[in-house]
Amino acid sequence: MSELIAYHLEDGIATLTLSNGKVNAISPAVVSAFNEALDQAEKDRAVVVITGTPGILSGGYDLKVMTAGPKEAIGLVTSGSTLARRLLSHPFPVIVACPGHAVAKGAFLLLSADYRIGVEGPFSIGLNEVAIGMTMHHAGIELARDRLRKSAFHRSVINAEMFDPQGALQAGFLDKVVAPEELHAAALEAARQLKKLNMNAHKHTKLKVRKALLEALDEAIIQDQSHSLI
Repeated sequence: MSELIAYHLEDGIATLTLSNGKVNAISPAVVSAFNEALDQAEKDRAVVVITGTPGILSGGYDLKVMTAGPKEAIGLVTSGSTLARRLLSHPFPVIVACPGHAVAKGAFLLLSADYRIGVEGPFSIGLNEVAIGMTMHHAGIELARDRLRKSAFHRSVINAEMFDPQGALQAGFLDKVVAPEELHAAALEAARQLKKLNMNAHKHTKLKVRKALLEALDEAIIQDQSHSLI
């Protein structure tokens, strides 16, 4: 389907593998590839598993785009936030199998999924925007506010605290941590369990549960159109 997002369908499970350089940067082309893959997954009525390459899910937005100018940065953040909203309201279950680091937009991918599995090891997970000189965007704040545990929300968003996998589990970025060699099997097992759900009930319950968050994101995405990231 794409060199940036490989698509593999087997037994009603669509695995989307992000592969874009050393840090799996989220670029406009990656967002477009994600949307294309999600379109196909909907047609296939498949449970979705999103993963990265060994050692990393994603290091965040493509800094070349983010530093190219305000228009480019706002455009990428808008499309990325819209992707997060789409994942949160996807009609079929979405799992993220995080093979290592997940930083900034990489961590927001975790916060946009229904079930998140990470791996043990010297990996960092969290929102480092403030540490690298970026004011957190409204959509990011709303997503983190809803999905992170209250005790970790301020530490993560305002203090840019990074977590190891066990800390990320406690903070709310992850639901489970396994050994690296167990990640693929654990993700497939989770997908098989979620396949047993009534998908119509899953879709409508998800939209009910996340109604306030989705509405907050819609407003935040509009606000971010005129939001300075620096």
